[in-house]
Amino acid sequence: MKILFSNKTAISSILVLSSGVLVFLFWLIYFREPLMLENSIDLGLLPSLNALLNFLSAVSLCMGFIAIRKRKKALHKKMMLSALGFSAIFLISYLFYHTFQGDTPYNGEGWQRYLYFFILISHVFLSILVLPLILTTVFFAARRNFSAHSQIARITFPVWLYVSITGVLVYLMLYIF
Repeated sequence: MKILFSNKTAISSILVLSSGVLVFLFWLIYFREPLMLENSIDLGLLPSLNALLNFLSAVSLCMGFIAIRKRKKALHKKMMLSALGFSAIFLISYLFYHTFQGDTPYNGEGWQRYLYFFILISHVFLSILVLPLILTTVFFAARRNFSAHSQIARITFPVWLYVSITGVLVYLMLYIF
């Protein structure tokens, strides 16, 4: 089978794609008015769904990490692909929600407000980094370059896990507490 992309071309493509997603998301949330849905479709369940998807991604990541530590490569692959799937569905749902709903302000006060913004800012910053990290890690695994996959996964795993967990925390602080 002929190799379609060199590592350099693939990583460049990943960075361009990730940058495009980031610019689109930034524009979607901060520079345009939300679209109005016909028939007043209620999107109120999407934040809960998104938190669930982040939670399932975090659980899958942990199970995949444990599996690879136990040398259970098939289980590791299933768990990591599950985490990837949950995160992809999350991203689609998140984009859909923000297309029609816009940004959600935080109304907390005092020390909770500082904590919320610390978690949110770190979550957003690392979210920017995690997409190209995930795609690069998956690329190396798909190419069966497990040496490079393992090296990048050491960075990707904790960042992805943090983003997934803090996504749930942001939801809890916005909607529950």
